[in-house]
Amino acid sequence: MYKYGIFAAAVVAAGLAAHTATAGETPAPKDAYVYIGWPNDGEVIRNTRFPVWFGLRHIGVAPAGIVKPKTGHHHLLVDTDLPPLDEDIPADKNHLHFGAGQTETVLELPPGKHTLQLLMGDAEHIPHNPPVVSKRITITVAP
Repeated sequence: MYKYGIFAAAVVAAGLAAHTATAGETPAPKDAYVYIGWPNDGEVIRNTRFPVWFGLRHIGVAPAGIVKPKTGHHHLLVDTDLPPLDEDIPADKNHLHFGAGQTETVLELPPGKHTLQLLMGDAEHIPHNPPVVSKRITITVAP
């Protein structure tokens, strides 16, 4: 089961190359990028419950529903591909929304390999144009 708590990456990377959907209408700031600050790609996590923190540059954070230029909010994609980039980002166990403007979380994942990727969404949970998406990382949760 995926959980997130109070604790709460480079631009358009390889994950977008395979994705054919167009982006939303909200313009992304020039040179905006988002990244996962921790854990690192290839990290072995020794606990099924662990913190994840988000980083970003050249774009601000604003809660969902707040329309403010050059801002958005984080969506953490867990063990899934990018969603259609011209639609609302789904909200489920694989698409975690941080609509209050959080920049970190605590995940609980079962042992095994997992992928994590960040995708910024505008006030309406739709990716920016161009999409602001982190590198997809792989971690291993040790038993």
